[in-house]
Amino acid sequence: MIKGMKVAYIFSTQGHSVSYKLGKMILPQLEEGRHGVDVAGMFFFEDNCYVLTKGNPIGERLAAVARKTGMLLMCCDQCCYEREIAGKLIDGVPIGCFPDLYKALSGNMPDQVITL
Repeated sequence: MIKGMKVAYIFSTQGHSVSYKLGKMILPQLEEGRHGVDVAGMFFFEDNCYVLTKGNPIGERLAAVARKTGMLLMCCDQCCYEREIAGKLIDGVPIGCFPDLYKALSGNMPDQVITL
């Protein structure tokens, strides 16, 4: 583990970025405590927001990790409104825009931001 290093992920790519990269690679590592760095937060755009709807298996697992570690999970507000899922997200997952993300991460600033 790289001691003290923090990253944030932005999920903007459509396709398999959430189901494969998050669901099969990153999330199992987080659950097993072997990801190698601390994750300060994750921000989701477009259809990637669906992963954080109530009942989604990947989202529910991710929310459990977030509750345990204090990791921020946030969805793009406009993406949620457009998809009519703003009121259907897992409890505790806020929606917002970049200024909201910056403010939410300000007390736990990442060293790197990775866009997938």
